[in-house]
Amino acid sequence: MLKIRRNDIVQVIAGRDKGKKGKILRLFPGYNRAIVEGINLVKEHRRRTQQDQQGGISQVPSPIHLSNLKLICKNCNKPTRVGFLMLADGSKARICKKCKEPL
Repeated sequence: MLKIRRNDIVQVIAGRDKGKKGKILRLFPGYNRAIVEGINLVKEHRRRTQQDQQGGISQVPSPIHLSNLKLICKNCNKPTRVGFLMLADGSKARICKKCKEPL
């Protein structure tokens, strides 16, 4: 089970975008990578086609490794580590390691 899920707000803790916050758009669990909104943008050269008459250079988000991301807790509003708590019905719940509140 991954500690970070889609639509979570995360902060980058390493790399050229260190300190920036964004929302997880897509996860690649097999590669331990995620695409974060507005983070790790790379320039891509696009050829002119029937659909894209303009062409040129555009910026697209590139996947970033999960080890470079920290989840932002909704309660304490700080980047935190994620823990798990076993509930009475046998399911797992994610908790914030700082404030011990469920995420």
